[in-house]
Amino acid sequence: MTLDILQNRCFDEINIGDTASVSHTLSLRDVQLFAAVSGDISPTQLDSELDRQLGPSDLAAHGMWLGAQVSGLLGNQLPGPGTVHSGQDLEFLATVPIGEQVTITITATAKDPASRRVIFDCRGVNGRGETIMTGTARVIAPVVKVTMERPEAAQVSIQSHDRFETLVERCAQLPPVPVAVAHPCDESSLGAALQARREGLIEPILVGPLVRLRALAEEHGFDLSGVQIEDMPHSHAAAFRAVELVRLGKAAALMKGSLHTDELMAEVVSRDTGLRTERRITHAFVMDVPTYHKPLIVTDAAINIAPDLDTKRDICQNAIDLARTLGFTRPKVAIICAVEGINSRMVCTTDAASLCKMADRGQITGAILDGPLALDNAISKEAARIKKIDSIVAGDPDIVVVPDLAAGNILAKQLTFMSNADGAGIVLGARVPIILTSRADNKRTKLASCAVACLMASVAMGHLTSTGG
Repeated sequence: MTLDILQNRCFDEINIGDTASVSHTLSLRDVQLFAAVSGDISPTQLDSELDRQLGPSDLAAHGMWLGAQVSGLLGNQLPGPGTVHSGQDLEFLATVPIGEQVTITITATAKDPASRRVIFDCRGVNGRGETIMTGTARVIAPVVKVTMERPEAAQVSIQSHDRFETLVERCAQLPPVPVAVAHPCDESSLGAALQARREGLIEPILVGPLVRLRALAEEHGFDLSGVQIEDMPHSHAAAFRAVELVRLGKAAALMKGSLHTDELMAEVVSRDTGLRTERRITHAFVMDVPTYHKPLIVTDAAINIAPDLDTKRDICQNAIDLARTLGFTRPKVAIICAVEGINSRMVCTTDAASLCKMADRGQITGAILDGPLALDNAISKEAARIKKIDSIVAGDPDIVVVPDLAAGNILAKQLTFMSNADGAGIVLGARVPIILTSRADNKRTKLASCAVACLMASVAMGHLTSTGG
């Protein structure tokens, strides 16, 4: 019998002493999946810090995870398909830490022909041969012979966002970054700035109408004690003053409040009083996508509507510098188009080829570029293999460069609202990082945006060295 075929044992075919067993090495994913399905999200199973405080050295399986292995044996092997599980009495004698191999064995010990009930002895041992579980299980055995293909289990992903937590943790040893917050005159923007202050990421300078800010804080229970406030009568003045604070060296980053993005960016790009550099201003989302194996930077999704080749060069370089600040030694950059072949009628494909050649000639530095790549073969090694694309970027990019703002915005929002991703928005290419959040962002995302800016500003101020040296 192959592993792809299930065949049951009817009541009359089961003999006293018949056994079945299964071995499995416990993984963190096993623990997370069981927690999600059972609803038991006890931190003693899932929180490594609490686990250390309470004494054990490793996270462990839920006790009933072992019971689930017994249920799987009964339903799949002995008796198999058609079994009705009627009861279980188990005793758990030891914990099962992550990485431990366990073997579960069931043995038929009694049969009742009148009810078709079979009693099984259940025993679990670890990799050292120690008994970790004992007990019994009771089933009603099937009477109809069944042979069937093993059905495919539903695909389940763990929706964890620990990558953003890692960003915040990296900032813990750094001094708070002074940030000019332009017109934070709603609960969302003011609350985000104050939360980032409580976490020790930033020291906000609130730039806006003093009376309005105090009323907002009182309405929502925010504590403004010790927070510097620059009293500005309206959003235009607040945007100008926030940028001015950076020019004066009093702030090392900007944060958008409740004013419109265009209003703040108009002051940032002003030729006389703004924060321009030799680079074009660009935008990036640092995304935590649960179904992708590492953080992913998507650029440009908010600033440059239809970037030409020179702008795309700066989009790439800004994102590369960001990635190196975040710890990527030599980030991999996928230049995304609708197709992976160069087509003279599709400008994005010829731009992608030109960008790769720029990287070869040192006009773009610090990364490995490849393109054009369609999104499927950029993200999936299997898709790239099927299409015979030989690339170290394909299937493993750190940065995805999109052809235009519409494509980037759609991609980022699709990942957010259909794949449960989080995206921390940051504006690059100015003298300082600019934290760009949305009212639709959750608290974790806003905090991550502040953490990204904190890391970038700390590099600029000499408190932190980027991977790029």
